[in-house]
Amino acid sequence: MVGMIDSHAHLNDPRFRADLSDVVERAQEAGVAAIINVGYDLPSSQCAVKLAERFESLWAVVGLHPHDAKLWDEEVQRGLLELAGHPKVLAIGEAGLDYYYDNSPRDEQRAVFRAQLALAEELGLPVVVHSREAAKDTLDILSEYPQVPCLLHCYSGSLEMARDYMQMGHYFSFGGPITFQNASRLRSVVEGIPLEHILLETDCPYLTPHPHRGKRNEPAYVGLIAQKLAEIHGVSVEEVVRVTSENTRKFFRMPDEEDSR
Repeated sequence: MVGMIDSHAHLNDPRFRADLSDVVERAQEAGVAAIINVGYDLPSSQCAVKLAERFESLWAVVGLHPHDAKLWDEEVQRGLLELAGHPKVLAIGEAGLDYYYDNSPRDEQRAVFRAQLALAEELGLPVVVHSREAAKDTLDILSEYPQVPCLLHCYSGSLEMARDYMQMGHYFSFGGPITFQNASRLRSVVEGIPLEHILLETDCPYLTPHPHRGKRNEPAYVGLIAQKLAEIHGVSVEEVVRVTSENTRKFFRMPDEEDSR
């Protein structure tokens, strides 16, 4: 069977420092062929690149999370530009808007989101998007950059808005929340999105899927997401893995599994 891909992990999180090699090994044993490790500020982006150099199955995404938009300056921009030239860096992110926590002023979030989209456009890279309680502004800003492919990570918006994103050619990734008992609305949205627009993710160490809620999440659990997607869409797990892996390699312009061996 084609190997699964965890399209959004944070193995650069300190919670993985003590047993990272074991975490990567467990993922491989669970059938995970690749893990895309996503930065959220300059140090974590630098760490993601170092880990991608250390482990063959790891790749990196570099960017500034909206929580830290207030930290954006010339040094951060220059650092991300330098990292983005690394051969194992696949995208810019996670970038976007978070109006739920408002850890950075909203005008700064919007400005930094645009700056990272512009950087991605300049470099010809896709963008991994974080959007929480900011659906309209996210859609409006993405519409300003029609040439930049985007992945709506851990998508929690409406099906109507998802259709707008699909018309723009964008993708969605889903993780642990689709397995939660109280997530019937989210599952109805997932059901309405064709598999050809969906990627698997864990967002580890966060959002651990059922039945492991309360524990640290890790890439080995991405198979639980594939199982739930198969159930929602009424197809086999093998079909979900095949299609989502193809989507991931296409979106991030990764080499085919055979070519990467």
